[in-house]
Amino acid sequence: MTDRQTTTGRLYGVGLGPGDPSLVTVRAAELIGKADVVAYHSARHGRSIARSIAERYLTGSQIEEKLVYPLTVETTDHPGGYRGALDEFYEEAAARLAAHLDAGRDVVVLAEGDPLFYGSYQHMHKRLAHRYPTEVVPGVTSVSAAAARLGQPLTEAEETLTVIPGTLPEEELTARIASADSAVIMKLGRTFPAVRRALERAGRLDDAQYVERAFMDGERITPLTEVDEESVPYFSVAVLPSRVAPLEPVVRPADGVGSVTVVGTGPAGPLWLTPEARGALAEATDLVGYTTYLDRVPERPGQRRHGSDNKVESERAEFALDLARRGHRVCVVSSGDPGVFAMATAVLEVACEPDYRDVPVRIVPGMTAAHAAASRAGAPLGHDYAVVSLSDRLKPWDVVAKRLRAAAEADLVLALYNPGSKSRTTQVGQARDVLLEYRAPETPVVMARDVGGPTERIRIVRLGELDPALVDMRTILLIGSSQTQAVERGGGVEVVWTPRRYPEE
Repeated sequence: MTDRQTTTGRLYGVGLGPGDPSLVTVRAAELIGKADVVAYHSARHGRSIARSIAERYLTGSQIEEKLVYPLTVETTDHPGGYRGALDEFYEEAAARLAAHLDAGRDVVVLAEGDPLFYGSYQHMHKRLAHRYPTEVVPGVTSVSAAAARLGQPLTEAEETLTVIPGTLPEEELTARIASADSAVIMKLGRTFPAVRRALERAGRLDDAQYVERAFMDGERITPLTEVDEESVPYFSVAVLPSRVAPLEPVVRPADGVGSVTVVGTGPAGPLWLTPEARGALAEATDLVGYTTYLDRVPERPGQRRHGSDNKVESERAEFALDLARRGHRVCVVSSGDPGVFAMATAVLEVACEPDYRDVPVRIVPGMTAAHAAASRAGAPLGHDYAVVSLSDRLKPWDVVAKRLRAAAEADLVLALYNPGSKSRTTQVGQARDVLLEYRAPETPVVMARDVGGPTERIRIVRLGELDPALVDMRTILLIGSSQTQAVERGGGVEVVWTPRRYPEE
């Protein structure tokens, strides 16, 4: 240790747990009893919850440093605003503690819960720990305390836990909640109305539990739906426990009506899922879909998976709707966006039949293959564009060719889905020949295969050189307009973009 370190005191950030003094760790109690200085934060009313928890471990001979916040939620005329006022307070508080440390006194800073988990101590730590020998003593967090009081697991198996501050904007709260397996929402108080609305919008309100002052006087535990928003203090949390089914099977009413949600998973794996899609998949009792697409969705204990071949869309839709009529929450899994050449239409066709019109159906969008491919190449869809499927399995080729000519004559960029397969080998060549009647051979073409997947490959070729042999069912083609540019930038990387401004005649 340096000479400076041998003459200064030590800084301790000591976690006190959720409120019950008996949950203070042995190490924390020892340090509080031996400290020269005990510091704690409080609001302007002067009462400190941290001190009240630690009181039985104080000796009465220590110097006490009360760090009183200049404001909590009110407005301020400080030139730096709310954040500026707090930063100034933290600097002054750190200077007061530094004076004790420089005098050789050991300083314990008390912190409810854990010192580095949404704790006030962390502001002292950032300003002092690099200057003085420091130790942080962990404490039981409010998250663990709430779970213990509920008697319900927070996470099991491969589930993840999300901790969310209730002070986030409501839209952000909704997105975070929808995408979470299990979650704890902190800092309620005045944020409770927005948190409740976000839970409802995310479809998780009925799962939410409310825990107030866990392990403290006035503790309250109840379903969140039963809480009066006027009675919610800051020291409360909302908990969405583990989704893994309890040992006792959930009994569903025989005549209960479930629902069908058609979910777009994007072009590849989990990175392309929206928060809304994640939430819908997690809520489902049953997943229905083409086996290849089902394999992209993480397995959950108790969730049933019904895979099938890619050519039985109507049968798959009817099966999903039958499950829903029996009370199941069903997700029909679709790649890309379910409304673009995918399962949303198949489900709605069957859902509009008399037998299924009372079954709730919801469509959750996903990233389309065209947009994903465009992002990899640059911005080829920067102006008007048309989307056409080259498959003639559900419509005659004459219709396909007619639409290609119309879009080409209108000078639209084209996104061509389903260009080829083992049984369809001529469509790409025929489409190229049709487009060459209207487009120059130098027109940029983006060939995007398995975007987001392990075998992703992006090629940029010219329309006159488009080789059908390089195109399969996992490829999407983006054909430029007369204005589309292909430019080589640094490192030999070619980017494709279509100007937003179209020239006047």
